[in-house]
Amino acid sequence: MNFTRQIIEWYEINKRELPWRNTDDPYKIWLSEIILQQTRVNQGLAYYLRFIELFPTIKDLAEATEKQVLKVWQGLGYYSRARNLHKTARHIHFNLNGIFPRTFASIKELYGVGDYTAAAISSIVFHEANAVVDGNVYRLLSRFFGISTPIDSSIGKREFAALANSIIDERRPGVFNQAMMEFGAIQCKPQNPNCSVCPVMSACVAHSENRISKYPVKSKRVKQRNRFFNFLIVRNNEGLYIRKRTDKDIWKNLYEPPMIESNISLSFAQLIKTDEWKRIFKDVAFSTKGLSFALNHALTHQQIHAQFWLIKVNGAINPTSINNCFRIKEGVIDDYPIHRLFAKYLERNLHVQV
Repeated sequence: MNFTRQIIEWYEINKRELPWRNTDDPYKIWLSEIILQQTRVNQGLAYYLRFIELFPTIKDLAEATEKQVLKVWQGLGYYSRARNLHKTARHIHFNLNGIFPRTFASIKELYGVGDYTAAAISSIVFHEANAVVDGNVYRLLSRFFGISTPIDSSIGKREFAALANSIIDERRPGVFNQAMMEFGAIQCKPQNPNCSVCPVMSACVAHSENRISKYPVKSKRVKQRNRFFNFLIVRNNEGLYIRKRTDKDIWKNLYEPPMIESNISLSFAQLIKTDEWKRIFKDVAFSTKGLSFALNHALTHQQIHAQFWLIKVNGAINPTSINNCFRIKEGVIDDYPIHRLFAKYLERNLHVQV
């Protein structure tokens, strides 16, 4: 098909030089694909290089602690990717004798791997003809073929997957998949695509109908819920208190200050009347400088409204009053993987003096 040939020819001339394109090591391809889920290439590249530097083989990654892996991942978000990455490395190293699965079906059985990632790895490394369909591919196919089926519907997902597989270059499936993703990323962009130099423009339905901005079609609007986090920057003469998040919630196994979640934004007068506050500071004398910092932080399905309160205590709070809470010395917070909200607090030159 001319479309397939033209996309591949464009790719061979215009592709970006990226380190994972110069290897057939399944570990490195898998690592790059996991990092690039929900992440732009220009952001993910530095993380990829850092992972390869610290964990050059799957054995090295498997033998690292989850805390070490999360620390390297810090700032990328969607931390379940890092936990699954580590879990998969351990599974391959300890249960599969270090041998990476070689087929689409067996790769898909790995933790954190779906159709998209399994197709990418199996086609690029093992030359199986499985088409990758990511956001870039949805956009390219929907525009070129004029497909109005919503990409977030089960019918749409099947339709686009079938279409991509029907036009894949079976002799070079890995090149085809990378070409489709690259074309969507830097040529057929979400905003202001450069149609004037597009090699497939003459046959593009969206261009001929002047409806480029209408594709791809989505049927659902992501619903966000509001959450209100009151972070307590608690210090005494010996250090700062932090805790590890272990619940099945956002930022699992990352570290943060003690936190009280509320249904609405609270003033300090309201905060100290909560049951959680009374439990934490029972029989402990404290003073406060009040609200130090407020920040809104958007996640895919949640809008976080965060407030950071500076609190000085005389003596020590009871760590058992806060799950997984402990005290650390000043300056060692860099040893712990922390979520983006806490990192933003520290980045604003608001380090706690203890």
